[in-house]
Parts: sequence; C-alpha cells; structure tokens
Amino acid sequence: MSDRKPPPHPELAWTLAAELRAIFRKLKLRAREQGGRSDLTLSQVAVLLRLEQDGAATVSSLARAEAMRPQSMSAIVTPLQESGLVRGVPDPSDGRQTLISLTPKYLKWLEEGRAARQDWLTTTISQKLSFQEQEKLREGLKLLARLIED
Repeated sequence: MSDRKPPPHPELAWTLAAELRAIFRKLKLRAREQGGRSDLTLSQVAVLLRLEQDGAATVSSLARAEAMRPQSMSAIVTPLQESGLVRGVPDPSDGRQTLISLTPKYLKWLEEGRAARQDWLTTTISQKLSFQEQEKLREGLKLLARLIED
C-alpha cells in the first residue's frame, strides 16, 4: 500500500494536463513550420531521426525497427535518397546489403531547420512577452522540468 496522498485538486491537474498537451502540440506544429520539415512524411522523419540516433542501417533493420515490411521501408527510403538526404553504400561486412546513412546535405538541412526554429521562438518570445513575462516563463519551465524528472 502506498503512503502517497491523493492529489488535492485532481480536476485542476486534469485541466492543466489537457491544456499543456494542446499548447505543446500547437507549439510543435508552429516550430515545425519554421524548420522546413513540412514536406516530409511522418515515416520519413522517423527514419531520419532513427538514422541520426542509431547511425547507418540496412533497409531491413530500419523496417524491423519501425515494425513494417522491408518493401514498405524501401518506399520511404527511396525518396530520401532521391532528395539527397540519405545515401546507400555497400555494407562492408556483407556486400549484398546496403547501408543507409545520412548525408552532409541532411546534416546541413537539420542544422538550418533547428536554427530557424530557435530564431523563430526567440523572436516570438521577445516580441510577445515583456521581460517580466519572460521571467515568469522561466519559472514555469522550472516547474515543467520537475514534471519529467525521475
């Protein structure tokens, strides 16, 4: 049995959680508009992020990681190759396989997108919030950080 007491205001917590989710969703969409990812599908973004996080991979291993068939993953990877965001090179340990990796073009595009989102958010905060409101936002961010602490 837990010694934790029930929250004093569960209705308020529920409302705050719903509002946070809605605000974060809108913020994410607005930031995405600024960063140039709008022309990629969610599946393509997932593949790019996986390659960024895990490094080069075969189409088959990407398909397993995303729980799909290799043929479906090929249909996602091909346009990324055609756009120059990823490239395929023979796997040194198995020449029959092709390793898909990120290109310098992708890394530049990613850096520019992140910089554009940072610039947009910085400008928006500066233009829409007074210094005192920015200080309040800083305090609110500390509270949000506590929500995700382990």
